[in-house]
Amino acid sequence: MARPSKTRGKRSAAKTRNANSMGRRKKPIKNRRRISPISDVTKELQEAREQQAATAEILKVIANSPADVQPVFEAIAESAARLCQAAFCNVFRFDGEFIHFMHSYGYSRQAIEALQHFYPMRPGRGSGAGRAILSGKVEQVPDVRADPEYDQGNVPDIMKISSIMAVPMLKEGRPVGAIALVRAAKGTFPQRQIDLLKAFADQAVIAIENARLFNETREALERQTATSEVLQVISSSPGGLGPVFEAMLKNAVGICRASFGTLLLYEGDRLRRVARMAAQNVPQSYAPDQETPRHFIAPFDGAPSLGRLVETKALVHIADIATEHPDDLIYKVAAARTILIVPMLKESELVGAFAVYRKEVQEFSDKQVELLENFAAQAVIAIENTRLLKELRERTDDLSRSLHELRTAQDRLIQTEKLASLGQLTAGIAHEIKNPLNFVNNFSALSAELTDELNDLLKHAALTDTMREEVDELTKLLKENLEKVVQHGQRADSIVKNMLLHSREGSGEQRAADINAIVEDSLNLAYHGARAEKSGFTITLRQNLDPRAGAAELYPQEITRALLNLISNGFYAATRRKVETGDESFEPVLSASTRNLGTTVEIRIRDNGTGIPPEVREKMFNPFFTTKPTGEGTGLGLSMTYDIIVKQHGGRIDVETEPGVFTEFIITLPRDNGITTRPRSE
Repeated sequence: MARPSKTRGKRSAAKTRNANSMGRRKKPIKNRRRISPISDVTKELQEAREQQAATAEILKVIANSPADVQPVFEAIAESAARLCQAAFCNVFRFDGEFIHFMHSYGYSRQAIEALQHFYPMRPGRGSGAGRAILSGKVEQVPDVRADPEYDQGNVPDIMKISSIMAVPMLKEGRPVGAIALVRAAKGTFPQRQIDLLKAFADQAVIAIENARLFNETREALERQTATSEVLQVISSSPGGLGPVFEAMLKNAVGICRASFGTLLLYEGDRLRRVARMAAQNVPQSYAPDQETPRHFIAPFDGAPSLGRLVETKALVHIADIATEHPDDLIYKVAAARTILIVPMLKESELVGAFAVYRKEVQEFSDKQVELLENFAAQAVIAIENTRLLKELRERTDDLSRSLHELRTAQDRLIQTEKLASLGQLTAGIAHEIKNPLNFVNNFSALSAELTDELNDLLKHAALTDTMREEVDELTKLLKENLEKVVQHGQRADSIVKNMLLHSREGSGEQRAADINAIVEDSLNLAYHGARAEKSGFTITLRQNLDPRAGAAELYPQEITRALLNLISNGFYAATRRKVETGDESFEPVLSASTRNLGTTVEIRIRDNGTGIPPEVREKMFNPFFTTKPTGEGTGLGLSMTYDIIVKQHGGRIDVETEPGVFTEFIITLPRDNGITTRPRSE
């Protein structure tokens, strides 16, 4: 080995000494050299604070926007571009097939519009974001013009792009998006900026996941709330489908984020709209009022989407109706683009359908389809429940009607038996009374005659004037008493005869009888009977008989007897008013009218007589109650009429009256369902 020169060693030592001496003389210069590391630390601290502040700001945005990631993307793009000293920053989402442009910071509006033109696109090596999504790693393009794989067609001329760094957003190793930084200068990005952008990408993934979970929870809550509301409407409207359909359609349109929707029922060969939830701008020609619903009739010309539903009985989901069926009415009239129609099926038979529409091209999610399918199933259940409830109500009504008729028949049977028993008892008593009453009447009349004979015999007897006067007075008083006995005996005999008449069981058979004919016959019988009983009797009769009154199932003889009683009472009241007022110009009038009431028939008997006072009206149907003078009434006529109308025939009798003006009896008789209502033949 060569030994070093001594001269060279001395020069080196001298240089060392000179350097040391210079270092001691120029300490200020040495101090100035130490400022550089402190400045770097300060700069690093400043950058750390800025990064920390940016991270805190992004976390704050994430907290304030739990359901929307767009504000988070905007905050990340701005912070990344500023902290990494980039000209631009772009944020992208990846749905597993396409890359979607979400936000850009730093570009002009014209540049953003030019960039949006390329998206959505499939990931590839032609873009920074595409490379990061494909590789799942940080990708840098130091010079886009010199990179042979970079697609220059993805760079609009308006953009000044030289270098790119793209960081993927990874969730469990699966790319869900990317953040790309763009510079106008060539070169690579330092590691600290790469680390910062990776942190921002992680925050973006957190925001995306939070938004997904939040929206899924909210949508699940909305679906649960909607289902609960629909079930509540179903339970509160067991017999009405209108509120159920409206509630279902309202919730379906809201939760599916649809523009409008319809609910259709399938009736033979047509679909009929029964409910609609239309948003604004839907033409009235397609969404008419409930009163004039549109019918879609087979073969569903103008609505091929509905024709497909009827043909397949399966779900119809059309992403863009303008592409598949441009002639469909829903597109031409209502400008709908995306269509979802879910069938309502009962045992594989089409019952109806839910249809929701969007005016923009956006397919419905699987969960929205599932919700609509649940509503369709609930609608079928509601329809079936309504049908069963309707049948149950009809059956219940039939049973209630049968029970009512059975109870009525039972009551009539019991009443008939009571009346029969009472009639037998009354008839027996009346017969027993009639025999001694006849003896009383006969012997009273005979005694009166014997009194006259006694007076004739005493005329030849030798009596003093005083004795003769006393005898004449006694025989006169005896004769008057006997006449009173005869008079009251005759009244008692009339009561007995009426008791026998009242106790008589319904004569004749029950059959269909013409109401107008019975009323006419009763008027004629009563009128001629009154004229035969009282000479000079006169009254004006008026008739207003409904030709549609038809026939009713009844006992004609008994109804005639009841009408005769009412008409005779009307005759009496009208003629009595003329006597009491003394007005010779007063004209007694009695009118009879009939009216068809469908299942019943009405008979009215009206007179312009004295009327009935309120205190008498309450007792007028009681047996033996009468307001006629002694010897002119027994008080059994109205009682017998009430029994015939109400108890025997199941009808009703009402009274309208005004004292001194009129009285009107209103009889309502039921028809038998088997009797055909027909006008009376002339």
